[in-house]
Amino acid sequence: MTRPSVRFVNQHYWPDVASTGQHLTDLAEYLADRGFEVSVLCGRGKYLAGTLEVPDREMHNGVAIRRLRTTGFGRGSFVGRAIDYAGFYVQALCSGLFGRKVDLVVYLTTPSLLSFVGRVIKAFRRQRYAVWSMDLHPEVEQAIGVFRTGAPHTRLLHAIGRAGDRGADVVVDLGRHMKRRLVERGVDEARTHTIPVWSRKDEIRPVPPAENPLRDELGLTDRFVVMYSGNAGLAHRFEELLEAMRRMKDDPSTFFLFVGGGPRRKEIEAYAGEQGIENFRYLDYFPREQLAASLSLGDAHLLTLRHDMAGLAVPGKLYGIMAAGRPVLVVGPADCESAETVARLHVGAVVDPEASVRSPPAPDPSARIVERLIDWRDAPAFRGEMGRRARDALVAEFERDVTCAAWRDLLLSMLAETGSAVPTTQRAAVQ
Repeated sequence: MTRPSVRFVNQHYWPDVASTGQHLTDLAEYLADRGFEVSVLCGRGKYLAGTLEVPDREMHNGVAIRRLRTTGFGRGSFVGRAIDYAGFYVQALCSGLFGRKVDLVVYLTTPSLLSFVGRVIKAFRRQRYAVWSMDLHPEVEQAIGVFRTGAPHTRLLHAIGRAGDRGADVVVDLGRHMKRRLVERGVDEARTHTIPVWSRKDEIRPVPPAENPLRDELGLTDRFVVMYSGNAGLAHRFEELLEAMRRMKDDPSTFFLFVGGGPRRKEIEAYAGEQGIENFRYLDYFPREQLAASLSLGDAHLLTLRHDMAGLAVPGKLYGIMAAGRPVLVVGPADCESAETVARLHVGAVVDPEASVRSPPAPDPSARIVERLIDWRDAPAFRGEMGRRARDALVAEFERDVTCAAWRDLLLSMLAETGSAVPTTQRAAVQ
């Protein structure tokens, strides 16, 4: 019997380190293992810069991968990124118009506005497609000031984004705030489905400090490690956090560890140098196979977000932190997916920097951050309790098999609507 064919289109895929590529790899391999014919159309450029030394076509863990030959300027400059995107758009469009038709195509949001490619192909070939909305563009760029509100090119990009999403058979959002933004964009709410991203319990697990080789290697034994792991991007806020670090710079028991990269890394490193913050270090990304040890370095983790980014971006790093069994301090809007998850599950705390503006005379945000970190530093048992709750919630709600099963069920229901073949082992799920 013919297997249902699903193609995913995204700039990043295995073995690249980009978060969208890692989540797509998990989902694609999960579906391939459950009877779907899965293919991926991606690029060869690395998330940061350069190109991957990988073949143009290969089969990996049951997934047929085709990598387009695009430029690899990476995230270092807006112009370079635009060139990377343009090459990917053109080749993805040509592949969809002239290549083999499949039962369903799922477009991610890297590069930005990729769903419009699906809309064009659908008009010519009646190819059904879904959108996996990781971020909303160009709203993100408008919020961070890259595109000017009301400018002709900004209005054009909004029209392109709306057209791509409205033409999709299904749009998968990451939470209720993103769903609201999509509905405001004109997407029929009945065609939206909420499926969060995830972490893998077998890949990231709590590693006790005494068993973590990175602790000794980095000289962090007997230190209370406050960790920021992931992209330090323009969507994140660091002003209050940096001031909190300055206030705690003479605390020898506390160490601030940043891991990753992003456009604000140099700013953070420069501030630490100017202020003489010596209980601080910034490291490059660790390989994926070291994530358990890396994320377990933190006794407490930080997650930041600008207020105008609520619903436009949902940091997936929260789920890796939860998998590592660590509490999370969210510095950002209380009304966003990440903050609401932390508050609902009691796995950390939220410091909303604008709360003091709305409800004076609350302490300033930096003072609240310092107070919370000192409380956690001095209460290891309480930290451990929050960490255990975080790990349990991850396994129950945000583990790869749980969320990928939701994707499987959604795709099966879409295939059943058109009479497409479904895997024999999955028929019961759609009856």
